[in-house]
Formats: sequence, structure tokens, C-alpha cells
Amino acid sequence: MDVNPYRNFVDLLQSQQDSSLGLDSSGTHLFGSEANDVTNLEEDTPLQRKERRTWTPSDDIVLISLWLNTSKDPVVGNEQRSVAFWKRIATYFLASPKIAACDRREAAHCKKRWHMINDQVRKFCGAYEAATKAKSSGKNENDILKLVHEIFFNNHHKKFIIEHCWKELRNDQKWCDLSTAKTEGSSKKEEV
Repeated sequence: MDVNPYRNFVDLLQSQQDSSLGLDSSGTHLFGSEANDVTNLEEDTPLQRKERRTWTPSDDIVLISLWLNTSKDPVVGNEQRSVAFWKRIATYFLASPKIAACDRREAAHCKKRWHMINDQVRKFCGAYEAATKAKSSGKNENDILKLVHEIFFNNHHKKFIIEHCWKELRNDQKWCDLSTAKTEGSSKKEEV
């Protein structure tokens, strides 16, 4: 026996449209407070969305440190599943003395933020490499960084706002290899 009242996707969509129009399951209109009760049930549920907390630079620094330390753990190594890896990071994040106790982050939040940081920093490293190659005499590090930001904006149509993350990651082997792999590969001569 089929216990699902919605035999197909169209029935499900129709029922959702009916409830948003103030219709009950029989297709009759709900009047006055009945229609409001149906819509207010959706708004007054206890599982309301929590207020979105932004990631502060100190949160980012802690997350980066935790990712680096957890990913380079010699005991566990790469013998861990993604879910376990991110649960460990979320647990360490919660236990960090640099984070306020109210700033609890779930594993999914940490994973999403890390992937955004990783993506943006990799793109910024590419822009940094391009700016370094285009460096002319008389330019200092500030001039190069200004050019890097311009290149990043021109390529991706948004500003790079997590420079504090790049400063933490740029000396790590993974991000250093981004620029050295290209230069080493192009400078090697073929041996005959």
C-alpha cells in the first residue's frame, strides 16, 4: 500500500501551491485566520534560521592553523575520511582559546569556509606570480601587492578581501609550489 499522498512530483508541487494560496488539501479556500494560521506555522517554527555570523580574521587564522595541523598529522595522516577530518577541525575550533565560546562552528561551516579561502588564495597566488614576473626595477613589495590586487580584480571581477589568509598560507609548501612548479618546469632544458 502506498502511504505517500503525493504520487508524483506534480501532485507535490500542486499541494505546495495550494497551501501558499490559502487552499487546504481538498482544494477549498481557507478564510481569514485559517489562512494566516497556515502561513504563520511556517514562520513561527522553533527551527528558525539562526543569525548568520561572519568569519573574522582571527577565525580565519585559527581555521587555517587547524587545517594545516590536522592535514599534516603524522599519526592519522591521510587515512581519514572527509567527515571525520572536518569534525576534528570543528572540535579543535571550538576548543581554541582564541575563539569566543559563543562562536561555535559546525564541521560543514568550517569546510565551506576553508574551500572558499583555498580557492581565493590559490587565485591570488596566480595573480602574485603574474605580478612578480611583470615587476620592473624600482618596484617594492607594496607596489607588487597593489598590482596583484588589480590583476585579481580584473580576472575575477571582485576584490580580494582575505589578504590575512594569503599572508598565513603563502609560505606553506602547498602554496609555494603553485608558483615554483611553473617556473621550474619552464626553465628546465631537455637533456639529449
